[in-house]
Amino acid sequence: MANPLQSGPGYLFQGLRLLNHPQIRWFVLGPMLINILLFILLTWVAIEQFSDLLSWMTDRIPEWLGFIAWLFWILFGGFLLLVYGYSFAILGNILASPFYGPLAERVEAVLTNSCHTSPMTTRQTLALAGHAVKREFIKLGYFLPRIIGVLLLTLILSFIPVLNLLGPALAFFWGAWSLALQYLDYPADNNRVEFIELREQLSKRRLAALSFGGSILLATTIPILNLFAMPASVIGATSFWLQRMEPEQKRSG
Repeated sequence: MANPLQSGPGYLFQGLRLLNHPQIRWFVLGPMLINILLFILLTWVAIEQFSDLLSWMTDRIPEWLGFIAWLFWILFGGFLLLVYGYSFAILGNILASPFYGPLAERVEAVLTNSCHTSPMTTRQTLALAGHAVKREFIKLGYFLPRIIGVLLLTLILSFIPVLNLLGPALAFFWGAWSLALQYLDYPADNNRVEFIELREQLSKRRLAALSFGGSILLATTIPILNLFAMPASVIGATSFWLQRMEPEQKRSG
């Protein structure tokens, strides 16, 4: 693992590079298959609904702002892409969560050159996967009320001229923060750090977290790339943890 701290997007790019690592790629196959099925379903729904939703949103533009309707069109189109990407990430994480704990465990071993001479047993892998699913429900308890709040606020802003420009920005920053939390929780959980403690620690690195989470969110809006983005994000989050979070854990421990 490189010593200098990487940028937020740098961790995602590192994750993409390591997807085919000999000691990691077998842990990526399960999430990839889930992502392919989810991609087909969500892309079909998005194509069916995109034009209708975009027309509904642009109809809210008052006539006196008609001369910049193209700007609203771009912003609302970008907002819908963010919704598509965020939905893909959230659903994909829930479905593939049993694979991500073991993946983060293996990535940490590879990055710290501490791979065991013998791989985890099937029983150990299943226990780690089961714990990851339980942890996912803890995160949902944090995410769901806030997702609903952000959606309601964005909907309210969409009816207010000029202020409706804030809606996509609000959705982006929330999505970036929540995805950074989502993926960093896998290495945090493996290192016995509670989710509430992770939030407190990450709030001290908010800019780096938003940069990392924002790069993930943008990647999930790009078809085909989004198939690889989520397992790559787990790898990148593990590197982020080792570089930026684990040293503090050792000092406080």
